[in-house]
Amino acid sequence: MNSSSGASERAGASAGSAAATGSTAAAAAAGSEAAACASAPLTARPWQDRPGARLSGSCDLDTRQCMFAALGVVTAIPGPVVHLDLSAVVYLDTAAVAALVGASAALGGQGRRLLLHNPPYSFRKVVEMFPDECAALEVAA
Repeated sequence: MNSSSGASERAGASAGSAAATGSTAAAAAAGSEAAACASAPLTARPWQDRPGARLSGSCDLDTRQCMFAALGVVTAIPGPVVHLDLSAVVYLDTAAVAALVGASAALGGQGRRLLLHNPPYSFRKVVEMFPDECAALEVAA
């Protein structure tokens, strides 16, 4: 999966420039990350009406590097609240939920929040199994 590790490196560069130029650039970078990971069944697109991104596909072992790259870009989006739409995600494994916990903690350390929208059933099941570890995750009503 050389393309995935390359995508991860590109995400780091994108994240740095996104923080400097604002949420539009970060959203565009999230879209370019989806293109970099086109071989995997996971995509990330900018969320047009709020600072954040929309993920679609499956977040599992095969797409883990794409997920990490997308979260790196998403956490670089400026603003007090960063939104992540998961309505088109069909599956999140435990490692993907752990990555969301890590992203939420990273933003929380900066006094910011990661707000998840419409997570799939698999997310809810992981949260039920690991309630203490997932307590920091915030889901929109």
